[in-house]
Amino acid sequence: MQPAQRMSTLGTETAFEVLARAQQLEREGRDIINLGIGQPDFKTPGHIVEAGAKALHDGHHGYTPSPGIVPLREAVAEDIGRRRRVEVHPDRIIVVPGGKVTMFFAMMIFGEPGAQIIYPDPGFPIYESAIRFSGAEPVPIPLREERDFSFDPEELLSLITKRTRLIIVNSPANPTGGAIRRAHLDRLVEGLADHPEVAILSDEIYSRMTYDGIEHTSLLDYPQIADRLIVLDGWSKTYAMTGWRLGYGIWPPALVEGATRLAVNCHSCVNASAQFAGIAALEGPQDSVLEMVAAFDERRSAIVRGLGALPGFRCRTPVGAFYAFPNITGTGIESETLQRRLLEEVGVAVIAGPSFGAQGEGYLRFSCANSKENIERALSRIDGMLADDIRT
Repeated sequence: MQPAQRMSTLGTETAFEVLARAQQLEREGRDIINLGIGQPDFKTPGHIVEAGAKALHDGHHGYTPSPGIVPLREAVAEDIGRRRRVEVHPDRIIVVPGGKVTMFFAMMIFGEPGAQIIYPDPGFPIYESAIRFSGAEPVPIPLREERDFSFDPEELLSLITKRTRLIIVNSPANPTGGAIRRAHLDRLVEGLADHPEVAILSDEIYSRMTYDGIEHTSLLDYPQIADRLIVLDGWSKTYAMTGWRLGYGIWPPALVEGATRLAVNCHSCVNASAQFAGIAALEGPQDSVLEMVAAFDERRSAIVRGLGALPGFRCRTPVGAFYAFPNITGTGIESETLQRRLLEEVGVAVIAGPSFGAQGEGYLRFSCANSKENIERALSRIDGMLADDIRT
């Protein structure tokens, strides 16, 4: 067999590799505290599960329209209008099996040999992977600790060339927990007026997970880029529905047909029961969302405080998502080495910063998707390991 050369360009997600190793160690009898995987540790709320089950009992077992059933797209449009105060026609919404599909479709539409796509570094690893697979050149925009992991809009604008097709922004961000300031988005949008051919993909999957009074700023707030803006969002994080595989993209009218054709060719449609569950999530009570975010907020405080007390660590306070991204350069240990040692020696699963891009060296990603008790146990184990290192 001779697979296509482009297959060699595909990356992966280290989080799943670490999860597999952690599960293997658990099967061997080890006590593992998993602070690596990026999914809420809460169950999908009961009324959402019931809606999905009812759809199955009611006979919704067949294909649906590729962009999603109309009631779900209407519910998404109403939710956007209610929360973001922006009117979006349901015809611009394409429901897909998870957030990754919207980003992958965007890369397929804009990426080809000779093109460039700008993406955040450190950032979600599938950005760079999908860009390379499309044939385009990935161009990283550094997210630096001293800027609270927000981009410098002037630096980003300076990276645009005649070959730039797409810019990816993610706020709140994985893996840093940083959020882009409105003033930075203002300047970016202002500068993009000089580059009308450049599209924007705004990954807003963590939009409802912000803290310290920070309000999420959506790029939907900027009508001047509406004709070239793709927004990625979904249910996975907000409603603890990662396994349901349910996300959506808001597409500019000129790209709706192309994205729909990709859906037809790729997955036909999202399973029907999940779509009915998605309606229940948006239209039902939101108490569970508020409770989950409050729990993440409490854990966030505990993990930042604990990480800051570890020898060789320092940690900025994240203002969004459910991750902490401490600087570990003071330990003198490379990120991937420390990731491996923490799992193998003391049973704590975390993700090395370079898994999210070259700018991630010197950092680790900690997920708050575990109990406060387990977070504190993990921090105690790490402290003990580092103390032993110092003594030896």
